[in-house]
Amino acid sequence: MANRSYLYSADSMPNDAALPKQIRCISEHNWDIPLAHKIMVGRGTTIVPSMIWNPPIGLAADYAGGAALLLDLLHAVGKGLEDDAEFAECVARTTAHLKKQQAKYFVLETGEIVSMSGDDPVESVRRLASEDIPAAVAKAEAAIAAEDDDWLASVRADWQNHFASFYSEALYFSFPD
Repeated sequence: MANRSYLYSADSMPNDAALPKQIRCISEHNWDIPLAHKIMVGRGTTIVPSMIWNPPIGLAADYAGGAALLLDLLHAVGKGLEDDAEFAECVARTTAHLKKQQAKYFVLETGEIVSMSGDDPVESVRRLASEDIPAAVAKAEAAIAAEDDDWLASVRADWQNHFASFYSEALYFSFPD
């Protein structure tokens, strides 16, 4: 079994008292937290209790802002991949799924990924929220504004790893209604 990052949507943030009322599945990605997940939790990023594990190693963020940033980045990436039908299919599938599973917040579950390094998971999530995600967002914003063509070219060259996660209404960890 692969270790994965899991992305959900919910109308409230997880807290110590309870899980959100309705948790919708967005996507999961093997062996990493992909750029797409970082971008989607890049607006209003907050560390929250995990919905799956005990330590506070979940991240929540504004759904509308994160989804808009991802779609803008996909548009910028697509400008250099106009003839790539596989990329166009990935964008269409992602866009439709995000619209269908829309909520107020994204919730990213990091436990399986941050536990792979051997570092303290709580500190790893703090670093993710304070350094890695803001850096990814800044790079994406610069690329969208045509101010970082080299980074954009590197993302295009490896777009499957960044954007082709498993999007589904049921993930390995799903929550009943």
